[in-house]
Amino acid sequence: MTRQVLILGAGLAGLAAAGPLAARGFHVRLVESRNRTGGRASSFTDATTGQLIDACQHVSMGCCTNFAHFCAQAGIAHLVAPQRRLYFMTPDGRVSSFGADPLPAPLHLTRSFLTAHYLTFAEKTAIARGLAALRFTSSEDDRPFRDWLIQHRQPPRTVDRFWGLVLVSALNEEADRIGLKYARKVFVDGFLKHPRGFQVEVPTVPLGQLYGAELDAWLARNRITLSLNQAVRRIEVRDQRVACIELRSGEQVSPDWVISALPFQRLLELLPEVVIEQHACFANLRHLQTSPITSVHLWYDRPICRWPHLVLIDGLGQWLFQRGETAPGEHYIQIVVSASRRFRGLGHEEVQRRIVAELRSLLGHSAQLLRARVVTEHQATFSVVPGVDRWRPSQKTPIANLFLAGDWTATGWPATMESAVRSGYLAAEELLAQTGHPVRLLQPDL
Repeated sequence: MTRQVLILGAGLAGLAAAGPLAARGFHVRLVESRNRTGGRASSFTDATTGQLIDACQHVSMGCCTNFAHFCAQAGIAHLVAPQRRLYFMTPDGRVSSFGADPLPAPLHLTRSFLTAHYLTFAEKTAIARGLAALRFTSSEDDRPFRDWLIQHRQPPRTVDRFWGLVLVSALNEEADRIGLKYARKVFVDGFLKHPRGFQVEVPTVPLGQLYGAELDAWLARNRITLSLNQAVRRIEVRDQRVACIELRSGEQVSPDWVISALPFQRLLELLPEVVIEQHACFANLRHLQTSPITSVHLWYDRPICRWPHLVLIDGLGQWLFQRGETAPGEHYIQIVVSASRRFRGLGHEEVQRRIVAELRSLLGHSAQLLRARVVTEHQATFSVVPGVDRWRPSQKTPIANLFLAGDWTATGWPATMESAVRSGYLAAEELLAQTGHPVRLLQPDL
């Protein structure tokens, strides 16, 4: 009996679903509209220099156990490096670092927290009180986080310099727009549960290389067919089953099972309207909102920063990543601005001007800017607004042979690479269970 699985989209969610199914004897084909794998975790080739540039710096954390498992399985774990210390800079150029002491959680970050220069003792006391309350708050409570902050008497400056600072980077959303559930998850899973949970893990190569030759070799070893530049034109549904997938090339495919690992907006474009209206799991996707990310790429004629990264407090930029000397005499810096709605209406030149001026003020450098590039992903992630989980569908759908994967599905995580991998594993679990081969693919937390 043939067991053909067609996976739509070769981002992390689709890749994560493909591996376990191929290893269990399924004939897996990945179709991807782009000319590369990785989805939103991607690079592009700069037309001027031919250099591979990440659209936006993607990072993981130590608490992201499923992403770590996927990287190990795919043979790319050696291309991701943990940052054992985090560096925080204020507008006056002062820097505090966070590192874990050999103490049990949640005490491992106590010394770093107490010595952070950018918070007063009274603010630290308020934050400590808030963290204690957050730890014992129900994990299902998803009221507006701003209401929780007010209830627990968090001063405005702690919101700016601690709560919001962490959350805007982790969730790509402003603190006054998010729900309590995923704010709690960031702080509890990332900072309070395990000494390694907070560690940021950064790819040491462009994303195009992270999901490059090693990943292609893994796909080949698993006999997974990868079809690039193959966009889907429509999904035909008959009798509550996917009957046919038509590609833009004109090819029509009728697999036994389909896993859609497409963005939710794209899935809504492809499904028949009658199917969307008939099933709430699809219709509810129209309620999901999105949030933008802007990255500013800068090349200087000499190094301007001695830290591997910086979290910028009270800055226009939020994270600075040092990317090293990418060509002789060219030193590459990337600035990431999450939830970058503030840039609406500003041209790229003005965004660049403001970021360049901020770096000169912060770092006091005299380097010459050689070139720059500003990239905005307008629908980078879904927004974790209060109650968002009521709109996120499970991986199993009412269409008998259709499963869903994507960080926007019900994974219990916000829009992260971890959520994408979890969704792929969960979709594969559902498919395997339906075929009489139940297995646990999801990896345990730290």
